Order: sequence, then structure tokens, then C-alpha cells
Amino acid sequence: MSIIVTLHVEHERLALVPTLRRLDGADIEVVTQGTTDPGSSEFPFLVEYGDRDGLERALESDPTVGEYELIEWSDGTGVYYIEHTSETELISTAVSDANGFLIHTESERNGWLVRLLLPDRAALSDVWDHATENGMQLDIVEIHDNETTDSGPSYGLTDEQRQTLLIAYENGYFVEPREMSLDELADELGLSSTAVSGRLRRGMRNLVAATIATEGPEQ
Repeated sequence: MSIIVTLHVEHERLALVPTLRRLDGADIEVVTQGTTDPGSSEFPFLVEYGDRDGLERALESDPTVGEYELIEWSDGTGVYYIEHTSETELISTAVSDANGFLIHTESERNGWLVRLLLPDRAALSDVWDHATENGMQLDIVEIHDNETTDSGPSYGLTDEQRQTLLIAYENGYFVEPREMSLDELADELGLSSTAVSGRLRRGMRNLVAATIATEGPEQ
């Protein structure tokens, strides 16, 4: 039975981790592609950070970045193609070897929060073994049987975004005056306030795009 697993992965030479450690408040996501090449070392990334020059200085000094190309930049958000160096650690290699797929990848706490579709728990064990053998710190956040994960429309939200928005809503984060602060919400989730702020922002953007927006944002 296939499973969907959410993992948090940390390692000093994971892709873009040196950049994440240098830039406070940067949010990075891997842009989902229709097809993937397991042997590729170049990936598209969506980066949210207010200082483009500071971001690109960090990329230039990042030992996991070989080359980068800016595709688009607008209002503090950029899309880059980034080619990794040979010394970069990639969890995607182990996932592909286990006949799995990366569903969603976003930065969190100087590491990566990744959602995987794996054929079974033996495949998860293979991914775990690869990670530990290569010095990665791996934490399992959630595991679901794929057949039982459909609990209703997703509205473009990841599980983490849905959880954060629901907890915020149920505890009065969105009322005026607020009954729960951002710091209190972060404590409830066990995350930094920066990570929670980014998750709320991306979640609300996805929710609007999937429900009331009729066209993309103006560039």
C-alpha cells in the first residue's frame, strides 16, 4: 500500500541550506514539475525574500550552488533555476531510488520540509537509511496511507498549511483584536514565528487562488 510521508530534513550541505542559514526570513519552495529527471542537478525554485541583491550574494557564496539563473522577479518573489554542485546532499536521489516521488518541498527551520509519495514502508526505510548514512537529520512529521488521505477538497493547501490556518482560525488569530499572537501560534506549532508567518502567507495565497481568484496576480 502506497504511503504519503512528510519529513523534515537537515544537513549543512543540503541544497540551499547555507543560504537559508544566512538569510533570516527567506522562504524557498521547489517548483513542482510534471516530469523529473532523477539524475538532474538543476531545479526551479520559488524564493520569497525582500532583498534580491542580498539573496543573490548568498547564492553566490553558497557551496551547494553551482550556477543560478533568474527567470522572473516581482515584489520580493523570484523564480530561479539553480544548479547544485557535486558536494550537495539531495534527499531526492534516495526517493527516486525507492521508486517514490517528491510531492512538495519547502524550506523550514534551516532545512527542508518534504512530502513524499512512496510505494510502501520498506521504501521509507530505504530513504531513512540513505539519510542517516549520509549524516542527515531526519524527522518524520506525518505518515498517511495514500488511500485514506482524501478527506475533502484541498483548495491548493498542503497539509501543513491547512493545519496552520485551522489552528490560527480556531484560536482567534484572525479576529480583531487578535486572541492569539503570531508568537503564540508559533509556540503551539513548535516552529519559529518566521516559518509560521511564511506558511500562513503561502496558505492564504493558495486558498485565494483556488477559491475566489479568477486570474493570476498582476506582474
